[in-house]
Amino acid sequence: MLNLMTESSAAAGGMSIITMVIYIVFLGVLMYFIAIRPQKKEQKRMAALIASVEVGDTIVTTSGFYGVVIDITDEDCIVEFGSNKNCRIPMKKTAIAEVEKADQA
Repeated sequence: MLNLMTESSAAAGGMSIITMVIYIVFLGVLMYFIAIRPQKKEQKRMAALIASVEVGDTIVTTSGFYGVVIDITDEDCIVEFGSNKNCRIPMKKTAIAEVEKADQA
C-alpha cells in the first residue's frame, strides 16, 4: 500500500511541475507582449523620427521648447529658438520629441 501512495504522489508531483513550467512560460510571453514589444516599437518610431529631421524643420524638444533646425551633424543639431536670431543652441538629436516638416508649415 505504501508503494501505491508513493506512485500516485509522484504522478501528482510531475503534473504540478509541468503546470508550473507552463505557467512560467505563459508569464514570460505575457511580459514580452505587455512590456518589451511596445518599447521596441516606440524606439523604432523615435529612431525614424530623428532620422527624418532636416534643416528648416520645426521641432519640439523633450523639455517643451519650440525651435527651427539650423544645422545637423551625426549626433547633434543646432536649433534656433524664438524669434531672436541670436538664440542658437546645439542639442542632442535624442532630445527631439516632435517634428513638423518645413513643407507642411
